Amino acid sequence: MDLFPLLEKHDFGAVHVGRDAASGMHCFVAIHDTRLGPAIGGCRFLHYTEERDALVDALRLARGMTYKAALAGLPHGGGKTVMIRPNKLFDRAALFRAFGRFIDGLGGQYFTAEDSGTGVEDMEVLRGVTKQVVGTGGGSGDPSPFTALGVRRGIEACVAIQLGRTSLEGLHVAVQGVGHVGYHLCKELFEQGAVLSVSDVDPLKAERAEREFKATIVPNTAIFDVVCDVLAPCALGSALNDETIPRLKARVVAGAANNQLAEPRHGDDLHSRGILYAPDYAINAGGLINVALELQGYDALKAREKTMKVFDTILEISERSKSSFTPTYRVADLMVEERLGHVASTPEAR
Repeated sequence: MDLFPLLEKHDFGAVHVGRDAASGMHCFVAIHDTRLGPAIGGCRFLHYTEERDALVDALRLARGMTYKAALAGLPHGGGKTVMIRPNKLFDRAALFRAFGRFIDGLGGQYFTAEDSGTGVEDMEVLRGVTKQVVGTGGGSGDPSPFTALGVRRGIEACVAIQLGRTSLEGLHVAVQGVGHVGYHLCKELFEQGAVLSVSDVDPLKAERAEREFKATIVPNTAIFDVVCDVLAPCALGSALNDETIPRLKARVVAGAANNQLAEPRHGDDLHSRGILYAPDYAINAGGLINVALELQGYDALKAREKTMKVFDTILEISERSKSSFTPTYRVADLMVEERLGHVASTPEAR
């Protein structure tokens, strides 16, 4: 599998491989960096054709969590779990209990939460066997509304910089993926007066957005062709690539999905076309902010106030990008590296 070259490519710390024969649990727990504190990152539970694909997904996502936590000012590093969904019948509760026992043995260096394919009910199962979990029903709950709130605030910052607008009233936003976060983002945008176009692989989800938010449904393959002000990718990663970027008609790309750039160079492509890109790990930090506060004593008002500051983060990235003629993803990376470098240089870190 070429494990060590992969770790070097993604600048990695540790990867833990978990297997439980009785339940069929197979997982990769990637812990990217813990200089700021114990790692936090959700558990993704999906089908994967190849184990290598699952590992690369975990590595990319965990690195993004390090950067997300650093920009959000959280005392945490980044981690991620990718659990491979079995192709045969399985006992979901038994599988998650096995996963909970596995992360409980990692010595407190990693806290998990929900992600694609998992929900609050799965976190409740984990809570029965480990304290290394956040986002349970008895804690902060579903982080999706907070992620959506942060993305909405990030969009407001982008349109202020790129379009000179102080309001979302009448702004046309095309949303790719209207599941958990995408749905709540549509709600946020609709309440601010935005006009919506939506697409989703599940027609029922798209129809719900049409019914509740007066959205126009677009075929899933055509969302990148919509003439709009903002494109908001809220599905799985790598949406911005060699095939989709040339088709974009939007002046801003700002959405909730992780790893939106198929490769870093695609951030350069967006910049060269004059499209303002909100780095995903900067704009979608609201959910992480919400669940991380459980470890300090959860306060919903404090979580909302901190999530609202995503506006300031995106504004700073955008302003620094414009003044230095540097793609936004490079600016965001530099801001993270500055913070991590500062922490590493303090006496407490040595």
